[in-house]
Amino acid sequence: MINSLEIFSGAGGLAKGIELAGAHHQALVEWNADACKTLRKNYPPEIVFETDIRNFQFSQFSNIDIIAGGPPCQPFSLGGKAKGNEDERDMFPYAISAIRQLMPKTFIFENVKGLLRQSFAQYFKYIILQLTYPQVCLKNKDWKQNLSDLERIHAEDLYQDLKYNVTFRLLNAADYGVPQKRERVVIVGIRNDLNISWNFPERTHSEDSLLWDKYVTGTYWEKHNISPSSLDLTQLSQQRERLQFQYGMFPPTKNPWITVRDVLDGLPNPYEQEQGNMYDEHILRKGAKEYAGHTGSEIDQPSKTIKAGGHGVPGGENMIKYPDGTVRYYTVLEAKRIQTFPDNYPISGSWTEAMRQLGNAVPVRLANVIASSLFNTVFAN
Repeated sequence: MINSLEIFSGAGGLAKGIELAGAHHQALVEWNADACKTLRKNYPPEIVFETDIRNFQFSQFSNIDIIAGGPPCQPFSLGGKAKGNEDERDMFPYAISAIRQLMPKTFIFENVKGLLRQSFAQYFKYIILQLTYPQVCLKNKDWKQNLSDLERIHAEDLYQDLKYNVTFRLLNAADYGVPQKRERVVIVGIRNDLNISWNFPERTHSEDSLLWDKYVTGTYWEKHNISPSSLDLTQLSQQRERLQFQYGMFPPTKNPWITVRDVLDGLPNPYEQEQGNMYDEHILRKGAKEYAGHTGSEIDQPSKTIKAGGHGVPGGENMIKYPDGTVRYYTVLEAKRIQTFPDNYPISGSWTEAMRQLGNAVPVRLANVIASSLFNTVFAN
């Protein structure tokens, strides 16, 4: 049995992906009340801890094989104030503390692309080195002095106690079968006494494969029994020429990116009111408008990144844009499919609250792909 403890669980996207890979959750730790309601609807309530991570007692658990979580992204988000470690919402110190106290065999952390921006380079290095050497006692109040100590330890390569082999990568969820162009940093560590090396799984899907199906064979349009839009027709000869020059007679080897139309196929139009079944999450929200900086996701492309939005109001990325230029909001059910949650995984709260939770979640499929690869290596025996 692979025992998992998850922190900053949110709506449970990472948790669900890890569960599907074979983990058994011992605890899901989350402070947001609505997110905890969602977790309790989908997991045994007794493993959901609605609390501030700063007050959580990790010592009550033992034999934890994996710690996973998505520390709050706002301090590093490209759309936020970008105060980084100076932001009181920076919870990486508590993620590192969890590793230090429980020393699991492995861990997975996820965060926004903004974590890799140049202005955070030194602090990101500090995060990685703390995760590499969690048992090193850091005595300085100034994190930059601590970074200097860790850099010296790392350079001398004389550290003999337990540490982690840490790797990270910027991943686009669309490259792994998620119908969404969502770039996130994923950090994975494996305890060094296990003597295991691991690499991130290779991409399984590509944009060129989707373009091939659209502009060379036309199978994408045939599958959906529709004709290309006028916009697509203008790209037809140009894209076909480029693709055939690059690939010749043989198509790209990866699977095509999955589009919004692909993943919503079979769903009826949104309803005006609740239906008393799974379609209670498929209710039409009116008032969608497109304007500069607030544009929808084209239906024949992977969705733009589902976002939690500012002040609880999601942005235009949470709208479908049809070939005729009209837009409408995603329903909660549609947004769940974009984030690859199961249809029968209820999300608690109003449309705005549900979209906030979904916008903050890790796509279930991406989490599952990473966790499955990791588990097959670390827990193979």
